[in-house]
Amino acid sequence: MKTTKRLLQTGALALSLIATGVMAAVSPDDAAKLGTTLTPVGAERAGNADGSIPEWTGGLPQNAGTIDAKGFLSDPFANEQPLFTITAQNVEQYRDKLTPGQLAMFKRYPDSYRMPVFPTHRSAGLPAAVLEATKTNATATKLVEGGNGLENFRTANPFPIPNNGLEAIWNQITRYRGGSVQRLVTQAAPQQNGSYSLVYFQDNFTFRDQLKDYDPNEPSNVLFYFKQQITAPSRLAGSVLLVHETLNQVKEPRLAWLYNSGQRRVRRAPQVSYDGPAMATDGLRTSDNYDMYNGAPDRYDWKLNGKQEIYIPYNSYRLDSPQLKYDQIIKAGHINQDLTRYELHRVWHVTATLKPGERHIYAKREFFIDEDTWQAAEIDHYDGHGILWRVAEAHSQYYYDKQVPWYAVETLYDLIAGRYVALGMKNEEKQSYEFGFSASASDYTPAALRQAGTR
Repeated sequence: MKTTKRLLQTGALALSLIATGVMAAVSPDDAAKLGTTLTPVGAERAGNADGSIPEWTGGLPQNAGTIDAKGFLSDPFANEQPLFTITAQNVEQYRDKLTPGQLAMFKRYPDSYRMPVFPTHRSAGLPAAVLEATKTNATATKLVEGGNGLENFRTANPFPIPNNGLEAIWNQITRYRGGSVQRLVTQAAPQQNGSYSLVYFQDNFTFRDQLKDYDPNEPSNVLFYFKQQITAPSRLAGSVLLVHETLNQVKEPRLAWLYNSGQRRVRRAPQVSYDGPAMATDGLRTSDNYDMYNGAPDRYDWKLNGKQEIYIPYNSYRLDSPQLKYDQIIKAGHINQDLTRYELHRVWHVTATLKPGERHIYAKREFFIDEDTWQAAEIDHYDGHGILWRVAEAHSQYYYDKQVPWYAVETLYDLIAGRYVALGMKNEEKQSYEFGFSASASDYTPAALRQAGTR
């Protein structure tokens, strides 16, 4: 199967795609297009030729819907019906707007996998301060250390007008996620017959400039801090993971620690990177599969292929509804596709190819990154023999009250094993995401792990 080759070229933007070896910021003239012909984060402001992708007009307003007592958002598009549904029977009709991974899912699950396609809404917008930082980054931020670090970076979106694949993937890594968030989420790794047990996580996530004790005059090399505690089941409860994600990963690689509640010990965890196995996933996910993709990009060569129009999960409010039970979402083979929503959007297509001499279980990855949010929507993973192995699909939603794009559910399908991992569900939990929570650097120290863990 081949990916769509048609590129959406628009003047100077097309020229930037050719300059794949450039490691410098764009010119002031190019940066001036942000907020005019381009959106403030670098997407094409205009719609597509037939109007199926509309013009970006600023995203949903912060009062686009209601918020319940637990913080869950109402669906601004609840009354819409699908334009059509893609099934294994009609998939060839839509092949040019699907990824190889999506096509493979129709082949693997012809009787159950489907994609309900709805009208497209460019719902995402970011706070004014983030957009201001993005425009500053366009002319100031540079790749350093062979592309494994950033210089002169602020807040989010270092390369809104990317010159190469490495710049595009740094946008995914550093994209805006609300500055800080605390959340209670669940993960399922169903067996082939659909039976599953849930793992419950409490996550704390803080970008460095959101710390109470952050000093902008002496910024550290840490990009963000992440702490994840397993709260159930009892055999895993109390284990805590701490990560200091660094900005210049040559100067200082990622720092990670694990607290084992059974041993009551904190240990360094260098395995929490690259293709190290992720916790509690039965080996179905690597450490760098979390958040669709994370970590140092140094093991791959990155190619920017341009843009495509494809159907991706979007505005997935229904899938995040507190009215749903987890049993309604988790099914054999894949999540309940009747609860999903797909829309036609423009995406950046980036290919990551393993460098000669480097090691990773994924020899190639194909990224499809939403132009309006810089979030990866689809990622296809190939093994060392060039066989499509795993398909990642992120069901995104926009937290319009806080102006934060994020994922409602991340899925990673193993085509060979017939199993998958679904992460991020919170439908039955006591609260939705808490953005803007207050934290200090001392909350993200190895000493704090022991205090967080319980046996």
